[in-house]
Amino acid sequence: MTLEALLSYAHILAILTAVVFVSSETALCRIEWMNERVVERLVTVNRIYLAGLVLVLVSGLARIAWGMKGADWYWGNGLLHLKLGLFLVVCVLAIKPAASYRRWRRQLHETGALPDEVQIRQARRQGMVAAHLIAIIPLAAVFLARGYGSFR
Repeated sequence: MTLEALLSYAHILAILTAVVFVSSETALCRIEWMNERVVERLVTVNRIYLAGLVLVLVSGLARIAWGMKGADWYWGNGLLHLKLGLFLVVCVLAIKPAASYRRWRRQLHETGALPDEVQIRQARRQGMVAAHLIAIIPLAAVFLARGYGSFR
């Protein structure tokens, strides 16, 4: 029972980390706020966001493997597959902004140039889509925890 509680806590903490930092990232990524310090901060905030996503996956898989309900119970539920699918979409959406922030920093150090308006809008939009998709995942989670979605 203690292991289940600790796994649950780790998973929730990882989720909160990802949510806080994707929100921070999208809040910072604004045309009117863009300067050298914001570019540097975006790279740092994005690293923490990506680490949060990795921890969400690792802690979720740990819950499946070592949790009280057992792996068969989880893998036999369509809502787990929905959650994983949405999570993978969020991860894919994180790739382009992460690459953009690193490219912006490299460009800033090499030429002193800041990203243009189109680049900033694209990165912000992808972060916003990811942040909104993350909000849907807990809906599937609460139904999953109550046994809905079983293939059996």
